[in-house]
Amino acid sequence: MVLVELLGTLTGLVKVKTKPDIDNAVFKLHYRITSALLITFSLLVTANGLIGDPIHCLHDDNPKLPDEVVNTYCWIHTTFTLPKHLDKLPGRGIIYPGVGPHKDEDDRTYHAYYQWVPFMLFLQGILFYVPHWLWKAWEDSKVDAIVAGLGSPLMDKEDRKDKVRLLADYLLCSLNYHNIYAVKFVVCEFLNLTNVLANIWFLNLFLGGAFLTYGLDVVSMTEQDQEHRTDPMIVVFPRITKCNFHMYGPSGTVERHDLMCVMALNIINEKIYIFLWFWFIILSAITFLALLYRLLVFCVPSIRTGLLLKRARLHLKGETEALRRRLHVGDYFVLYLLSKNLEMVSYSELLEQVSARLANRAVHPDFEVSAPPPPDHYHLMSDRV
Repeated sequence: MVLVELLGTLTGLVKVKTKPDIDNAVFKLHYRITSALLITFSLLVTANGLIGDPIHCLHDDNPKLPDEVVNTYCWIHTTFTLPKHLDKLPGRGIIYPGVGPHKDEDDRTYHAYYQWVPFMLFLQGILFYVPHWLWKAWEDSKVDAIVAGLGSPLMDKEDRKDKVRLLADYLLCSLNYHNIYAVKFVVCEFLNLTNVLANIWFLNLFLGGAFLTYGLDVVSMTEQDQEHRTDPMIVVFPRITKCNFHMYGPSGTVERHDLMCVMALNIINEKIYIFLWFWFIILSAITFLALLYRLLVFCVPSIRTGLLLKRARLHLKGETEALRRRLHVGDYFVLYLLSKNLEMVSYSELLEQVSARLANRAVHPDFEVSAPPPPDHYHLMSDRV
C-alpha cells in the first residue's frame, strides 16, 4: 500500500501540464525528468532489497553459523575486496577479481555504500526538485494571475480584445518593474547547474573517488582485450566480496571465519550509476549552455526584441527600436513567459499593442491608451499581480 502511494506521488512529477508554464525545457529536465528518475531508482533498489536477498554469504556447514545471522552481520559491518587481486583473472589463484587469499596486513577496500544507496538516490531526487520549488515560491503565481484566460483558442473576439487591452495596460503601467523577477529565475537556473555539479562531486565522494571517471573507465574497458581487462563496474560495485565473521569457540577462543559473499544488489547498482554518470554529464553540459544563452539574451536588447517578434510572428518596422530601447530585461521575461501561455492570436495582438504604445503610434480606438496610474500604484499593482 505504501509503495502504491509513493508511485502515485511519482506520477505527479511527470503529469501533463495543467498550469501555466513558468520555466523552460532545460529547467524541466531537472525537476521532472531527473527527479523522477532518481526517485524511481530509489524505489527499485528498495523493492529489490525487500523482496530478494541483497547479500548471501557462503560458509562452512556449521550449525553455529545460521545464514540469517551471517548475512545480517556482513551487511551491517560491511564487506571488503583485496586490491592486489583486482587485476587477476578467475582460475589463476583466485575465484573472482578482488577475492582471494589474504593476510592481516594486506590492503583492503571496504564497501559500505550499498546500505545508503536508496537514501542517497531519494535525497538526490529531492535536491533536483528544490530549485523548481524555490522558483514557484518566488514566482507566486504571477503568470497565472495575468494570463486571464487568454490561453484558450476558443474565445469571443470582443472578449479577447478586452482582456488583451487590460493585459497591455498592466504591462505598460508596470514597465521596468520586473527586473528582480527575471533575476530570480536566472538564480534558479544557476542553482540547477550548481546542483548537478554538486551531485557529481558528492557521488564521487560517496563512491570513494571512483565516480568522476566511472563512465570513461567503462567505455575504455570495452576496447581492451577481454582476457586482460578489469571491469571498472566490478571494482566499484563488486558482485562477490569477502567478510570476516568472528565468534567464540568451545573453549572461549576467538575464531575467525573467512566468508565469501554474493552481492546480488550490485548488479542493479552498477547499471544505475553508469546511467547517472552519462546523464549528469549531459545534463550539466545542457544546463551550462542554457545558462550562457539566457545571459546572452538578457545582455543584448536586439536579441530579446527579435525573439519576442519571432514568437509573435510579427514583422514590425518602426516599433522595433521602441521595443529594444524601452523594454528592460524583466519586461522581456514577462512577455516571454506570456508567449508560452497565451494563444498565438492573443499574444500577437498583445505585443502589437505594447509596441505601438511604446512607439507612440496611433492604434485602433478600441485600444486607446488609458491614463497611467501614479507611480505608487505601479508598485502596488506589480506586487499584487
